[in-house]
Amino acid sequence: MRQVIGLIVLLVVIAFLVSGMLLSIHPFGYPPSDMDDYIIENAQEETGSNNVVTSVVFDYRGFDTLGEATILFTAVTGVLLLLRTAKRKEENS
Repeated sequence: MRQVIGLIVLLVVIAFLVSGMLLSIHPFGYPPSDMDDYIIENAQEETGSNNVVTSVVFDYRGFDTLGEATILFTAVTGVLLLLRTAKRKEENS
């Protein structure tokens, strides 16, 4: 009986959180801020790039992109080192 009540409470909490999340989502195509208009209007003048997406990725969010690339490189290097160590152990056995 206790498990059933706990499951019902859990489902109600999850339903409450999901409904709150769905109500707070902006409609598709409507920007949540005025920053989008600013970037579209000023990207070419400020960055010298004809492509707005490129100017956002490399100029406005350059440090963020560098961080993501560093994390990806570190993850791939770690996986390769683990696989290399496992292969050596397998060959020695």
